[in-house]
Amino acid sequence: MCGIVGVLGSHEAAPILVEALKRLEYRGYDSAGIATVNAGVLDRRRAVGKLVNLSDLLVHEPLAGKSGIGHTRWATHGAPTVTNAHPHQAGRVAVVHNGIIENFRELRAELADKGIEFVTQTDTETVALLTEYYIAQGATPVEAANKALDRLQGAFALAFLFSGEDDLIVAARKGSPLAIGHGEGEMFVGSDAIALAPLTDRISYLEEGDRAVVTRTSLEVRDTHGALANRAIKTVQVGATRIDKAGHKHFMAKEIAEQPTVIAEALGHYLSAEGEISLPEPGLDFTSVDRLTMVACGTAYYACLTAKYWFEQIARLPVDVDVASEFRYREPPVPARTTALFVSQSGETADTLAALRYCNGRADRIVSVVNVPESSIARESDLVLPIHAGVEVGVASTKAFTCQLSVLFILALKAACDRGEMDAATLADHVSALRSLPSVLSTALEANQEMQKAALKLAEARDVLFLGRGLMYPLAHEGALKLKEISYIHAEAYASGELKHGPIALVDKTVPVVVMAPRDALFDKTVSNMQEVMARKGRVILVSDKQGLAEAGDGAFATIELPTVPDAVTPILYAIPAQLLAYHTAVAKGTDVDQPRNLAKSVTVE
Repeated sequence: MCGIVGVLGSHEAAPILVEALKRLEYRGYDSAGIATVNAGVLDRRRAVGKLVNLSDLLVHEPLAGKSGIGHTRWATHGAPTVTNAHPHQAGRVAVVHNGIIENFRELRAELADKGIEFVTQTDTETVALLTEYYIAQGATPVEAANKALDRLQGAFALAFLFSGEDDLIVAARKGSPLAIGHGEGEMFVGSDAIALAPLTDRISYLEEGDRAVVTRTSLEVRDTHGALANRAIKTVQVGATRIDKAGHKHFMAKEIAEQPTVIAEALGHYLSAEGEISLPEPGLDFTSVDRLTMVACGTAYYACLTAKYWFEQIARLPVDVDVASEFRYREPPVPARTTALFVSQSGETADTLAALRYCNGRADRIVSVVNVPESSIARESDLVLPIHAGVEVGVASTKAFTCQLSVLFILALKAACDRGEMDAATLADHVSALRSLPSVLSTALEANQEMQKAALKLAEARDVLFLGRGLMYPLAHEGALKLKEISYIHAEAYASGELKHGPIALVDKTVPVVVMAPRDALFDKTVSNMQEVMARKGRVILVSDKQGLAEAGDGAFATIELPTVPDAVTPILYAIPAQLLAYHTAVAKGTDVDQPRNLAKSVTVE
């Protein structure tokens, strides 16, 4: 969601802050701003909309100073206006914040009783006003920030800047990520390493409850108990945080095209040259697992739903799949010999992290499948399985989804072998299917023009249905989600067999129906449901392989041909049309593909 940057540098801070904020645009935002200290004077500039608006403002109203903080805001409390944009300033303090202060109303009432006035609708302004109040009572800036932090309830990453203090930033995290960058006579603060990559490759990650006092030459971190806590400095690979479109019109198009490469990268980390499965330490032995609980949000949830079929059909391991935002409050019982598995691209998803913490001490072990090995979810897991997708900028997840599927499928194969449900020959067949995926996906991407033509028809619709059976059922959900996310067209997914239990009432000549139907064991049943749609003048877009299209393509409104692959890996292949149909529909409608309205890449607050 919101992005935070801070600079204590040797050069003018404003352009550095704006460039760092550009690297956080992928998180989603609707306003932006920066504050600096120059010759002891604290000042700020803020603008609604894209960062270019802030850049334009700074041309006409420059902001000098070599110390500063910046912010991209995704509105929660209060509309996206200049007044509500961060940084929030109260007297001698400016604050930027990612998260939600849950008790801001009580604090606001307390401050109002003291005659302190508010000018915004935000919860963050409370932090600034409370800190300024403590300074007015005689506290030093660091003492005032700590006193304010002691009063806050909720989730937050915060950075404080003070007038008269050109060598000081106070930072804190509780529930939202925050990193410290180490330079030569310079220090930096950022929501993630991506923002800081051009500035330094030496990063310390604050842990839950940490507070940091940052100067150009020092970093003092204290943990949730107030004890000194020196967090390790890690060297990040700058190339891994590179952000550019590589000649593509949108980041999403680039990331779709990267899938053959990144999946090959992921497979190389988990499959040996001999076809053996190798997990990172400490590994996982499924002979001691009776049940697997999988928890995630959004696209990662559909990856889990897909994996449920693999674990149950291939490994004969019972699986529960939950949406994290429901799981954490339902507080379900966790039986003995249960492994809890959490999937998150960012590794910072607030609901997923809360669900993990609920399972900690209840489940036998905690496993995470993440794209950011240094994330909070990864650090709090017993076993971390990185997906090796590289930086994903587009809000609509593409390459992270297929890498999640690839890693989860390998884990299901491991479970099957451990539990004696798979022999060596069958494992070799599955490994061969996995290794063929980069080539197969490249072939599928060559059908881009077919998908673009079909998408032009979808762009005219107000409602779209997606149908699938078996492993294609979660993919139907993923296709509907992608279309909703970036084209703003209402889309729903159903198991094909549920069509006659209600959804068929929606079908008429104005409603396209996308049918995901490889020529598998359930193909005939899916085609039967498809014929029911066509009999009611529904416009079917059939996605299948050559044999499937030959048998059932007649009468379809449009067809998309994909290569023929073994049944088990079809979800990874059929993700390509789910993504490209949404992408081309959004382009045809002229929506913001990479940063769709109201959405954020990483949902770090409830």
